[in-house]
Amino acid sequence: MSAPRLDWRAGPGGPLRGELGVPGDKSVSHRAVMLGALAEGRSEVHGFLEGEDTRATAAIFGRLGVRIDAPGASHRVVHGVGLHGLQAASDALDCGNAGTGMRLLAGLLAGQAFDSVLVGDVSLSRRPMGRVITPLRAMGAVIDAGEGGLPPLRIHANKGLQGIDFKSPVASAQVKSAVLLAGLYARGTTRVIEPHPTRDYTERMLAAFGWPVRFSPGEASLEGGHRLHATQVVVPADFSSAAFFLVAASVVPGSDLCLRRVGMNPRRTGLLDALRMMGADITLETRGEQGGEPVADLRVRHARLHGIDVPPALVPDMIDEFPALFVAAALAEGQTRVSGAAELRVKESDRIAAMATALQALGADVVETPDGAIIRGGPLRGGEADSHGDHRIAMSLAVAAQRADGEVRIRDCANVATSFPGFEALARSAGLGLQADAPVG
Repeated sequence: MSAPRLDWRAGPGGPLRGELGVPGDKSVSHRAVMLGALAEGRSEVHGFLEGEDTRATAAIFGRLGVRIDAPGASHRVVHGVGLHGLQAASDALDCGNAGTGMRLLAGLLAGQAFDSVLVGDVSLSRRPMGRVITPLRAMGAVIDAGEGGLPPLRIHANKGLQGIDFKSPVASAQVKSAVLLAGLYARGTTRVIEPHPTRDYTERMLAAFGWPVRFSPGEASLEGGHRLHATQVVVPADFSSAAFFLVAASVVPGSDLCLRRVGMNPRRTGLLDALRMMGADITLETRGEQGGEPVADLRVRHARLHGIDVPPALVPDMIDEFPALFVAAALAEGQTRVSGAAELRVKESDRIAAMATALQALGADVVETPDGAIIRGGPLRGGEADSHGDHRIAMSLAVAAQRADGEVRIRDCANVATSFPGFEALARSAGLGLQADAPVG
């Protein structure tokens, strides 16, 4: 039996005001649990994202023999078993909807002395894994996948991984991270060179856990044979979760909102640069550092946005935030052009097609291109739009509805819980008009 479908009804609320704390960073939460499990000693993770994706990753390590305690909300204590202390699971490991979890685990499990099988939900089972499988096979990993490189992934016991110099054809932090995690178990040096710098969460966290790693924008390398040592990780607020409120406060008149302690990894904040280019009024206050990551309070006020040609150099640094950017563009004056973003077609959904169709249903002028879209700003109307089960599209459409001339019904929103549990209540507290319909099915 399929899970009940959850729909939302959204429409104009009020100005977004006050202070808001969004959940912890999903990427950091995944990695903190993974490296804590492989470390020697007891690691504590504060600010852990209580989402389905990150809980799925924690549950997998529990099944691999790692004790993980949850003494309170957003708090995990990981009793590490060391680099070679994981134990084989009795059956398949379920990543749920977590593409990050599956890709990183593919690299990590390639170094183990036992076989593993990685599976996911319907959405994840349609996401290609070939871009991770190819370099791991080049290192000596034996991985079987479905047709077209689709899950499930069967990862055979390590017969001797070898470090490689990998020139990645795509700018993907997940691919880079999978290779580096396999490199922990490989002989010699593992080096990844990227066509454009991507997020360096894995590199920063490896260093925090004591593994010698060298990295600079666009390149990272490490040698196998070292050890990870337990540490404390304080997870910053997730920039991707903050993104919806950055756009909402920018487009809703009268808004003046402060988002607290948001992660400001420079390889993550491309949307901030793009919004500022469009005329957004966003200032950084109270800068600091948490868990090895730069953080800041973000104050955003309503502003009149105008269309831009999004610089291709920003694309890898905002790949998860494009649904929110599409909404900003649909409500800006003039034309916005996005190119170089073909990666969006292989996310939780084909985000270019899904966002174009959804915004068109609300009266927006959106033309798809092979690697992006051309969006001409204008008024939005009420109606019905389908998120296709993609959490970021659902939340972006909730933001768009704040400027529609009538109610917007957003279909298939249950997956929002994978990355942003409690979004509805937090959005309402900030001023958004949003409520859930009774589950369907």
